[in-house]
Amino acid sequence: MPHEPGRYPLSSAAPASDTIVIGSQAYYSNEIIAEIYAQALEGAGFTVERKFSIGQRDAIIPSLQDGTIQLTPEYTGNLLQFFDKETTATTSDDVYAALKDALPDGLAVLDQSPATDQDSYNVTASFAAEHNLTSIGDLAGITPLVLGGAPELETRPYGPAGLKEKYGVDVTFSATADTTVDELVAGNIQLANVYSADPSIKTNDLVTLEDPEGLFLASNVVPLVSSSISDEVADVINKVSAKLTPEGLVALNVQSTVDQKSTADIAAAWLSENGLA
Repeated sequence: MPHEPGRYPLSSAAPASDTIVIGSQAYYSNEIIAEIYAQALEGAGFTVERKFSIGQRDAIIPSLQDGTIQLTPEYTGNLLQFFDKETTATTSDDVYAALKDALPDGLAVLDQSPATDQDSYNVTASFAAEHNLTSIGDLAGITPLVLGGAPELETRPYGPAGLKEKYGVDVTFSATADTTVDELVAGNIQLANVYSADPSIKTNDLVTLEDPEGLFLASNVVPLVSSSISDEVADVINKVSAKLTPEGLVALNVQSTVDQKSTADIAAAWLSENGLA
């Protein structure tokens, strides 16, 4: 659907023959979404170059700012905290509005998707039962309590410092990265930071702890773009975003992690199923 005038400052001058360079984070789910963007644009007649698995946000943002890429899938809450660590926005709409205000010149976001993939804190079912856990705050006073996650979690606002400030929970941090869920199941850590759309939460019967104090911001999938991108590109990508749902994103991730399908095949099937091929 056409975007609202003034919604985001995009150019209408770029012809369809221009190459659109799409980047992705070094995260399989992010790469699937980037491939969906790529195939949707190719189907609309654009030439696309893929620069996937660039790294994390610290690498992606400079790549957008220097023109290496023009488009990448992002997540509203985490992206907002990247630019504004002191934000008080927590709900989906408030986070999206605050994000648009926080972006530096030269960057813009298109329509946010209903799909969400946000950080969450998880424990094993047995650990939850043993300590009667339903909320993050229930962890207060439990020792030992080792938190596992990506290395950058140690300094994120929702990491150890946020746990202490919001909930009075003291943790020791372990940079478990890709082995986080395995380490949790093995009992080497007691608390795991896992993205909410990760199928391993369900397959390992993990318990996601409630977050009543809003430690984690709502994090909807959102296209982050160079503000020089054309209206025609924006319209194609917005149609994709409108079709992405929370359940649909988990299903896409299952096809990758469980079914071992290729990113290209997953994207092609999704576009076909959603009438966008």
